[in-house]
Amino acid sequence: MTAANAIDPRALALTCLSEASVDAKLELTAGASAAIACPGPWLDSLGGDPCPSMPEPGRPEQPLLVAPRELPQRKLNSVEGRAALIHAVAHIEFNAINLAWDALYRFPGMPQDYYRDWASVAADEARHFSLLQARLAQLGYQYGDFPAHNGLWQAAVATEHDVMVRMALVPRVLEARGLDVTPGMIERLRRVGDHDTIAALELILREEVRHVAIGSRWFAYLCEQRRLDAQSTFLDLLR
Repeated sequence: MTAANAIDPRALALTCLSEASVDAKLELTAGASAAIACPGPWLDSLGGDPCPSMPEPGRPEQPLLVAPRELPQRKLNSVEGRAALIHAVAHIEFNAINLAWDALYRFPGMPQDYYRDWASVAADEARHFSLLQARLAQLGYQYGDFPAHNGLWQAAVATEHDVMVRMALVPRVLEARGLDVTPGMIERLRRVGDHDTIAALELILREEVRHVAIGSRWFAYLCEQRRLDAQSTFLDLLR
């Protein structure tokens, strides 16, 4: 591979992050993550300057975003109720695609393995979203049919100033919270016999464990680079 066609991971990440079309974002994510995983020369056409704030990443016009308290509570004993739950998880996974690409795009000067890790996370999240999108279609719905909230991306904006803070508070807190709530969600679905959705959520749960571990590894790395105690620094950031 020559310098002319060297891999430009942060530019690829920005392209994926900015894309509003769901289908195009999934296609771009597959291509970019595969390219970043390949050996070969890299370049960084974006340079080391701070990235501009991104109040909202590329996303389709639907779903309508509302405050979490405005989301209706639905029971799982109806198809609509189960579809709404699946839609909520799909929305989290869609945001997680953007969060992974933003972690890659926003923070220059990290080791190559950092960028490879987050590109692989983006690919996983895209696959998770596609699984849930397919399950929604089986139930007669699609992504965008229900309102959703934007709390995950607000966390990205709040941590955009420091890669260490991002690694502490997004994968190690928000994604870890998903590990805590998913088993209860699976149990509720088991009570209504939705085994297809359970299979998707169990696969997602297994793979999200790796994502939390990636965040923890890079948080520990950054604390070591800054000569900070990881445990006390994490507790300070939670306050």
